[in-house]
This record gives sequence, structure tokens and C-alpha cells, in this order.
Amino acid sequence: MTVKNTQPISQEMVLAALRKVQDPELHKDLVSLNMIRDLKIEGDLVSLTIVLTTPACPLRDTIEQEARQAVTALPGVGVVDIKVDANVPTDGRLSAMLNIPVRNSIAIASGKGGVGKSTVAVNLAVALAQSGARVGLLDADIYGPNVPTMMGLSSPPTLHNKRMVPPERYGVKVISIGFLVPPDQPLIWRGPMLHSAIRQFIGDVEWGELDYMVIDLPPGTGDAQLSLSQSLPLSGGVIVTLPQQVSIDDARRGLEMFRSLDVPVLGVVENMSYLELPDGSRMDIFGSGGGKRLAAEAGVAFIGAIPMDPSVPESGDKGNPIIISHPESVAAQAMLAIAKDIAAKVSVVAYKEKEVA
Repeated sequence: MTVKNTQPISQEMVLAALRKVQDPELHKDLVSLNMIRDLKIEGDLVSLTIVLTTPACPLRDTIEQEARQAVTALPGVGVVDIKVDANVPTDGRLSAMLNIPVRNSIAIASGKGGVGKSTVAVNLAVALAQSGARVGLLDADIYGPNVPTMMGLSSPPTLHNKRMVPPERYGVKVISIGFLVPPDQPLIWRGPMLHSAIRQFIGDVEWGELDYMVIDLPPGTGDAQLSLSQSLPLSGGVIVTLPQQVSIDDARRGLEMFRSLDVPVLGVVENMSYLELPDGSRMDIFGSGGGKRLAAEAGVAFIGAIPMDPSVPESGDKGNPIIISHPESVAAQAMLAIAKDIAAKVSVVAYKEKEVA
């Protein structure tokens, strides 16, 4: 006769099982990372919450599935109820320096104009907001502020207690010099004026609690980039390039700029990577493989490639980012995957900073 295992389920048993489940990005188990919350046992029912490091976690389903399998395998467990939440970590440098409640800042840069840097920044911000994160978008491209147009915003910030309250759309709070000057007025500013404007956009704006501040940098490696790095400790930088060699050469300068300013380089995004033809074949308009080569040569991650799609610039011109206007398109799905990858990499950077501290 088989004797049924009547040993009651304990929290220690469940936690021991969950110690075998690792976060694939941080390479530590869920218990050590303090990701297990609200663990309860009622008869054969085990309920718990997994608190991830970003709501845009690309491996969310994998982590939940492995945790469920680990707990279900315990003797006496009948039902496993798992909820998934997120708490975006910060290394603390940003709030310590500026006393603003922003957890992470991500700079989007390129060595030259016309590569779709602002398009990537806008869609990254919207994708992170769609995942449930609190997001701000700072348009630091002082000479070419295109973000208000791409976000479909025209109303300037309001004032509250002498501080600017940024307009919001698609769940993203946005600030840009484009709100404050006429569209046809050129900005002929020297370094000190740029520095003052960027400082105001960071410190004199009611951003509120933000998980991510996405920053659209101007092209090149000039005053604006230097002012931003002096004003704001960046969590990481992303380089946007086209596949062609000329773009790669300039992108490499942008990448090395981040390194010289001690900004972690999260990786390279290749925009306008290819054009998909009606027969399913691909045409390499600007060459191929440049972004991957740059990432490999620089020893950084290749985050992803975005195909050419006429809907991308059209959607931007209409103030409806591709992730909103054509969410099922290949370009939008590529943007979404890139956003998840960047969010994961920011979590890793924040975790490593805390370990060092």
C-alpha cells in the first residue's frame, strides 16, 4: 500500500524551490534578488507575487513559467497562483545629485542627423509607458526639437509654483524647447545658454515620480551632450545608426563620447535596416550589417534592427508613433522588442551599481 505524503507545505519549501529559478538577466535566483513577495499557503494553494525589475521585462513569461513549474513540483501543491508586478530599481545617483524622483535616465544618441534617433526615442518612451512604467521624455535636441510634432503635442507646459508642468500624451510626460519658441525661429545659442536650458528642463520641471527619463540628444558630440552629462548622471546611452559606413563612422564617435563621459553604453540600434518587398524578399537600401559590426568592434550589445517602413515617418508627422498607429507592423514590433531589451539592460546596470556601492 502506498502511503500518501502528508507533510504540510511550508514557506521554506516554496522558497527553496524558487531558489532554483534565476533571473536570466541578473543571473541570480528570485529569492536572493528579493523578488518574491506576499507568499501565502492555504491548504494545497500557494499564492505569491514576483516583483520584476521592469514592467517591460522581455523574459517575464519565462520567469513566471519556471517559477510555476518549480512550485507545482512540490509534494502536496495543488494550485499555484502567481501575480507579476514590477519595481524599477535605481542606483540612486540621479536623485542624490539633483533631488528629483527619477529612477533611471536613458540617452538616445547618434553621430549624425537623419538616422531616426528621435523616432527611436519617442517610440521607446511610448513602449515603456505602455508596459506600465512611469516615463518622461526630454527633448534635448535644442536645434532640431522634433519630439512635440512626433508626440502630437502643441500646448506649452503650464506653470505651478513657478515650475513647468509638462504636457502628457500616450502616458509620457514631455518637455521640449519646441514648446517655448515659434516653429520658424532659429536658436543661435552658445554653450552657456544650452547648459542653462538643459539644467532647467531637468530641475525646474514637475516630472513627478518617473521610472525612466528618455532623453533625445542632438546629433554629434558637442555642447549639448557635454552639458547633459554634467547636469545628469546618465544610467545608460543607446547609439542609433544606419547600416551604411558613413553613418557607422559617425556613430562610433557618439559611442566613444559616452565612454569618455563615463556613461554605460547599453548598445547599438540599427534603423532603416532593410526594406521588405511585396514578394517577401529584402532590399538593403543602406547596405547591411553595419550596426552589428559596430557593436562587435566596440564590444557592446547589438540591441536590434528596425526595418524601413513608410508608415514610420508618416505616423511621426501625424503625432502618432508607429507603436500606436500600426502596433502589429514589423517596425512597431521591432521597436517594442528594443524597448524591452533596453529596459532589461538598464536594470542590470542599476543592479551592478548597487553591488559596487
